[in-house]
Amino acid sequence: MLKLLKIEYYKNLNYRPFKIFTLLYFAILIALLFIGLIDFDLFGGTINLKEEGIYNFPEIWNFTTWIVALLKIFLGLIIVFSICQEFSNRMFKQNTIDGLSREEFIGSKLLTITIFTAISTLIVFAITLFLGYKYSKTTESEMVFKEIFFIGNYFVKLFTFFSFLMFLSILLRKSMFVFLAFFVYWIIEGILTAVETFQKVSGMQGPQRNEVLQNDFFITHLLPLESMSSLIPNPMMRLDMAKMLGLKYEFHYPTENLIACIVWSAIFVLASYWILKKRDW
Repeated sequence: MLKLLKIEYYKNLNYRPFKIFTLLYFAILIALLFIGLIDFDLFGGTINLKEEGIYNFPEIWNFTTWIVALLKIFLGLIIVFSICQEFSNRMFKQNTIDGLSREEFIGSKLLTITIFTAISTLIVFAITLFLGYKYSKTTESEMVFKEIFFIGNYFVKLFTFFSFLMFLSILLRKSMFVFLAFFVYWIIEGILTAVETFQKVSGMQGPQRNEVLQNDFFITHLLPLESMSSLIPNPMMRLDMAKMLGLKYEFHYPTENLIACIVWSAIFVLASYWILKKRDW
């Protein structure tokens, strides 16, 4: 493991975009966690997310993980550039000539992904606790840790997303093609989800339609991006403003989506390894 870490360290140490994007990502991540302290002008009024309950326990776990998860594509850039430059600069071929096996190559990339995911998760965990204890209306232990599972969901979400990008990077080898393929897949998955939803609720109205949307099983919800998205739902319904308007927040732990993400991660890793083994580089 130490050997693989050293290899990755020396490769990325001399790759300037890797260092710049890494520093920018973690700087923006930390800044986003403090977004609730800023006043926003909206519809002629001022809104402060802290006053709306963004930092209250247990809701804060949902808010912070959802907000910083929006940055995952930014960190994904680092992963994609790091892998694609190995092929564009013929570093992979040279490394294999020097004795680096395909198993070690995949292992080194998984270590990089895991380290990035773990560091990001630890930062979110630490700052969430700090902000919660400083600004939450309650700091009782039961409420503090009631929804801490969102931190675990955040880790799984990031790891699955980065595994997906690693697979696309090894498959296509050029960063431009990777992001184009990801964008096309995102559209296709969105269309499939919309079609299945339309088929389920076609002809229904009101409460019946809402019940189907909340309780029925949707096959497309087990697709990669939908599974990741379901791990951390949009928390805006939990704002005090939303509660005053009578909007309700309902959340059932997405066990199926968690399992789907773990399965997809394994598929992406194994598929990446299979491509490396089968192709003549």
